[in-house]
Amino acid sequence: MTAWVGARVPRKEDRRLLLGRGRFVADMVRTDTLHASFVRSPYASATIKSIDTSAAKKVDGVLEVLTGKDLGDPYLQSVLERDEFTPTKMPILATDRLRFVSEPVAVVIAEDAYAAEDGVEAVEVEWKTGPVVMDIEAALTADSEVHSGTGNCLVDLVMFDDPELDGIFGSAPLTLTASFASARVSALPMEGRVTLAEWDDRDSQVVVHTSTQVPHQARSGIAQALGIPERSVRVIAPDVGGGFGQKCVVSREEVVLAAAAMRLNRPVVWIEDRQENLTASVHGHEQEYDVTAAFDSDGRILGLAADIRCDIGAYSVFPFTCAVEPLMAATELPGIYKVPAYRARGRGFATNKAPTAPYRGVSRPQIVLVMERLMEKAAAKLGIDPVEIRRRNMILPGEFPYTGTNNITYDEGSYLESLDQTEKRITEAGWYAERDRLREQGLYAGIGFSCFSERTAYGTPTMSQRRMRMTPGYDTAHVRMDPSGEVIVTTGTSGHGQGHETTFAQIVADQLGIHPDQVRLRQGDTDLTSYGWGTFGSRSIVIGGGAARKAADTVAAQLKKVAAHLLEVGADDVELADGKAGVRGVPDVSVPISELARVVHFQTHKLPAECRYGLEARETADPPGTFSNACHAVLVSVDPGTGEIRALKFMVVEDCGVIINPLVVDGQVRGGVAQGIAAALYERITFDQEGQPTSTTLMDYLVPTANEICPIEIHHLETPSQFSENGSKGMGEGGTIGAPAAVLNAINDALGHLGVQFDHIPVLPEDVLA
Repeated sequence: MTAWVGARVPRKEDRRLLLGRGRFVADMVRTDTLHASFVRSPYASATIKSIDTSAAKKVDGVLEVLTGKDLGDPYLQSVLERDEFTPTKMPILATDRLRFVSEPVAVVIAEDAYAAEDGVEAVEVEWKTGPVVMDIEAALTADSEVHSGTGNCLVDLVMFDDPELDGIFGSAPLTLTASFASARVSALPMEGRVTLAEWDDRDSQVVVHTSTQVPHQARSGIAQALGIPERSVRVIAPDVGGGFGQKCVVSREEVVLAAAAMRLNRPVVWIEDRQENLTASVHGHEQEYDVTAAFDSDGRILGLAADIRCDIGAYSVFPFTCAVEPLMAATELPGIYKVPAYRARGRGFATNKAPTAPYRGVSRPQIVLVMERLMEKAAAKLGIDPVEIRRRNMILPGEFPYTGTNNITYDEGSYLESLDQTEKRITEAGWYAERDRLREQGLYAGIGFSCFSERTAYGTPTMSQRRMRMTPGYDTAHVRMDPSGEVIVTTGTSGHGQGHETTFAQIVADQLGIHPDQVRLRQGDTDLTSYGWGTFGSRSIVIGGGAARKAADTVAAQLKKVAAHLLEVGADDVELADGKAGVRGVPDVSVPISELARVVHFQTHKLPAECRYGLEARETADPPGTFSNACHAVLVSVDPGTGEIRALKFMVVEDCGVIINPLVVDGQVRGGVAQGIAAALYERITFDQEGQPTSTTLMDYLVPTANEICPIEIHHLETPSQFSENGSKGMGEGGTIGAPAAVLNAINDALGHLGVQFDHIPVLPEDVLA
């Protein structure tokens, strides 16, 4: 009996992608397609006195130039139903005030992309520049406001406040106070944003093909902004070349393209260039922490207080709002450690920069960095081994389910085992000896650890606590078998590189006793799938895959009833395996599953009433959430002459519950670690004092290549989750969450003899030399 869950099945989608048979939005060809290009603000803060489009409309090839007023001033507005949150409107095209460089002001529609860009150059806008708020300090102290009448603090959440903390800090054997910071980064997916919108006269519907992680949310946002019913909008996400959070929010350009296609009754396409992606799209991760922690003389943490400040840019993104990062950070800072007393304040400050969105990891890279640095600092002060101090503080076996002072209940995890395994493996592999050799050769070298959990698969029970007006969580899957025994699965999740076509097929194939090649996944089309929340937050295999398993279980029960009738046995005696329905314990008695499907569809009159009329089921999953966990270790070298930092070896011991496909998990871990190393050593979005972005190309925004990413060794543990239909836990963000802290700890280990300690990322060569 073949079991597909857990097998290293090659990804089904890779063959077509590698052979160039994928279908991305930019590959789509439509007759009479028009091209869009956007007039964007050259200033970080300005008022628009006038927009003259007359010259642009005369440019050869230009058909139309549209401003916000031409479209009726549509806007997107996300809402958190909390008094501590200030909602702001994000105009689809700015009409009176500009709040960051590259904010869209007008759109030029032309016969080709060249004419559209020529038209952009011909639009004349009269601007009046205003004061610029460029960082959190300015947002706190400046008289000017990014949004008039709101103040610059748009979210201020005191999530926890233990009254015993001040006394604990005053009497503890060790009290540490430290500040931490992370730079603004870009998700930088290989495929930038791209949208093709067209009007369908037959269905009276605008069809929006777009590179998105969240098709149904895109449909809702477009419909709400344009004031039309959702049935009038169909969103289709074909193959999507990465997202990392950048595409899990609704973009203004998607709304503009939909409006233009409706207005002109012709297909309109916009393909973002890399400069737009770096300046006009959403960013992530710009945060500051002031933290105080108390420890007893044995290194056990007694109390923790944090003031968390997030630079959220100019607007709240739809639908998550600007509160997503401060909320996540304040709620989940304690992580895997037992913190008896806790206080956290999370604030989000508006600045004259592009908005921030849920970048991969959503504050977890920062909060893990904070906790792991605190462990290292306390260990140094108390003379305790830094690995041992982690053991003394983490949630241990036998203590699950564990409810922390942050009111989060952690399901079963392998926190201690992953740390122990990591330490044992790197010791046996000779890492410490290699560190010593490097030091003897004149390089500085260090080893760093990070231990963490990754809260995944946030269902409605968890997401509702955020009080979003649009509350994500559940997902629905539909499984149906056709007359030849082949299966189609539809889901509201929407993959963009994660391997869903393979892993969903493995789950469904196991339940139905067929081969994964007989299972086809359909996703990313709002007219074909039930309302779902897309793919973000490491949710798809637990929630979408859980719903698919439930639906497949129902279809399996239908198949067993049909087989029982044909084989004249009880349904409980039928088992489905290897393409056949057989009788348990009687290997010679069976019927092909394809034959069952043929009879149900073509000869249903021969079956009892309860077996008739198709093989299909629709089910929903809505779990409370699960916790994956991992331990990361890295060996780095630092060149004292140039300040260059290189990661030399990286090890991950991870636990994502039941592994659906180890190949897919390894790919996610490697990609995540690469992204985490990038945040620790290379990537940052920068601006000058006037708000002009100074990292507008890949010459300035440093993305690591294969040459900068070291070998990554991965080991797996499996602690099944009781909250998941298939025992799995999400794991798509874990590599990114743990890597920055491990790298930073390794750098500090390398430079500790110099009295140098870094508590920010990225750490650049110039920082080391200084």
